[in-house]
Amino acid sequence: MKLAAVAIPPRLRGFESDAPDTQAFDVLLAGAQVQSVTPVAGPPQGTLLSALVDAHVHIDKTYTVQDVGAVQGDLFAAIARMAEHRARWSGPDLRARMGRAIEASWQSGARALRTHLDWVERDKPAALAVFEDLRDEWAGRMELQFVSLTPLDVFADAFDGEDIALEVARARGVLGAFVYRNDHLDDKLQRVFDLARKHALPLDFHVDEGLDHDATGLRSIAEVMLRNGWQGRVTCGHACSLTVQHNHEALRTLSLCARVGLHLVALPTTNLYLQGSWDRTPVERGITRLREAARDGIRGCIATDNVADGFYPYGSYDLLDTFGLGVQLAHLAPAMDWLDAITVSPARALGLAWDGRIAPDCPADLLLLAARNEYELLTPAGRQRTVIRHGQPQ
Repeated sequence: MKLAAVAIPPRLRGFESDAPDTQAFDVLLAGAQVQSVTPVAGPPQGTLLSALVDAHVHIDKTYTVQDVGAVQGDLFAAIARMAEHRARWSGPDLRARMGRAIEASWQSGARALRTHLDWVERDKPAALAVFEDLRDEWAGRMELQFVSLTPLDVFADAFDGEDIALEVARARGVLGAFVYRNDHLDDKLQRVFDLARKHALPLDFHVDEGLDHDATGLRSIAEVMLRNGWQGRVTCGHACSLTVQHNHEALRTLSLCARVGLHLVALPTTNLYLQGSWDRTPVERGITRLREAARDGIRGCIATDNVADGFYPYGSYDLLDTFGLGVQLAHLAPAMDWLDAITVSPARALGLAWDGRIAPDCPADLLLLAARNEYELLTPAGRQRTVIRHGQPQ
């Protein structure tokens, strides 16, 4: 199968070209792999991406907004409402909602998805068994990962923390925590890192999900990484407070994050909805400093986060829609230069076997967009797509 005259965004190119200014390529597929990539003359007739990678979602909460209602900007009200609703979750209900979310992500062109599962006490949540069943069902099609989303203070109890880490390790997951202006922050973070090291677990934090200047969890996590010699295995989502801190302070934090190889995930839909005032048009946007991070060498990710729940009552699992919003909110221009935020960067953050760069012999798990150029990329017509799995259009 030949994909004729397609653009391949520069950050997704895993090949060297004798004509570096070439804009279009013929891509030949053979079986489940890319066989060759050949420069051709003329303008592109579409844009080729590797299949999408969604680095941060919440499929256990998804599609519950009809029951819990929208909170209109109050993060902690959403947490309280979801806690009340979570007590009524059942296996069949979870399976229906979580399965629907995975299917929607798959249909939009994703190949991997990392979900956070609410894990608020020592005992494992009901959603874990459902996730494990779904992971088995989707094996070979969609790579599914989970993170234990636990309030950081729960780890202060040695037995609770140990039991959670043991169960996460058994289930082949990622250890996670919600970090926001906690007392004795460094000690509690060190406890999480000690557990992760003991059980050989990667780490993924919800951090600084608010607009308080004194929310400095991101910097604390980077400092603990530096102190422990922990490179490249930590992902942090949100980091909203970076946007309201003094410029020199935020840049110092990002420089440290770059030094320790921290992966940064921006969540534009949920954070635009939750952060900033609802009494007036908000000045603060909530999305973290992706451009400043990139200047320090951190190629951040853009991910879906919440869909149709109390934290974000709208949305879908089409990562291209979220990408389009992120481009506009964070002024990511030219947009073609940021498509690694939904392909290569999250693939590296999740430790996937293929980093998503397109080259001969890479998997032929691809997304062909109708967009012929930068200006069509965010339009409905430009987002029309052909999903290619194992070299076959779906």
